Amino acid sequence: MRALVPPVLGALGFIAFWQAAVLLRVADPVLLPSPAETARDTWAALATGTLAHDLGRTVWRTLLSFAIASAIGVPLGVALGAQERLYRAVEFVVDFFRSTPASALFPLFLVLFGTGEATKIAVAAFGAALVILFNAAYGVMNARRTRVLAARVMGAGSARILVDVLVWEALPQILVGMRQGVSLALVIVVVAEMFIGSTDGLGQRVINAQMLFESGLMYGAIFVAGALGYVLNLLFLLMEKRFVHWSGK
Repeated sequence: MRALVPPVLGALGFIAFWQAAVLLRVADPVLLPSPAETARDTWAALATGTLAHDLGRTVWRTLLSFAIASAIGVPLGVALGAQERLYRAVEFVVDFFRSTPASALFPLFLVLFGTGEATKIAVAAFGAALVILFNAAYGVMNARRTRVLAARVMGAGSARILVDVLVWEALPQILVGMRQGVSLALVIVVVAEMFIGSTDGLGQRVINAQMLFESGLMYGAIFVAGALGYVLNLLFLLMEKRFVHWSGK
C-alpha cells in the first residue's frame, strides 16, 4: 500500500494544479474546463459506450501491432545478435528507421496499404518491431561471455548455446524492448487514428472533440489514452519482475 502513496499524491497534485489554473483563468474556460467538468463529460461518453468503443478499438490495434512486432522483432533480433558481423552490416538501416519519426512514414505506408485498417497496424508494428529488434540483438551481443565459454567447455553446440544461454541472458533486455515497443505502438496507433481516415479510436475521438470544441471530452480521451499507456507499461514491469528475477545476478 505504501508504494501507492507517491503516485496518488502526484495525481492529486496535478489535479490541484489544474483546478488552480482554471480558477485563475489562465486560459479560456471553453479551452480549459475544470477537472470536474472533464470527469463528467468523460464518464458520460463512457456510459453511452462511445468512448468505451474507441478505447476497445485502440487497445485492439495496439495489441495486434505489438504482437506482429514481437513475432518479427524478437527472433530476428536474436538471430542477428548471434551473428554480430551480420548485425553490424544492417545496423545503419535499423538505427536510421528506428530514429525516423513514425508520422514521417505515413505517406509510404498509405501508398503500400491504402487508407484502411492495415496502414495503422502496419506502421505501428514497423516502429515497434525496430525497437524490439534493437534491444533483442544487443541483449544477445552483451550476454556474459563467461557463461557462453562455460557452455562450450561442457560440450554444448552453437544451437544449444543460443537457446539455453544467449536467449536467457538476453531475456531482460528483450523484455525492456517489448515494454518500449508496446508504448511506441500505442503512440503510433493514436496518432494514426488522428490522421489516417479513422472512424473510431481514441485518436479520432481527440481530434473530433477538438474540432467541435468539446474540451472536456477531448481531455478525457487524452487521459484515457495516457492511462492505457501507464497500465501497459506497469504490466510489463510486473512481468519483468516475475519472469526475469535473475536479471543482474
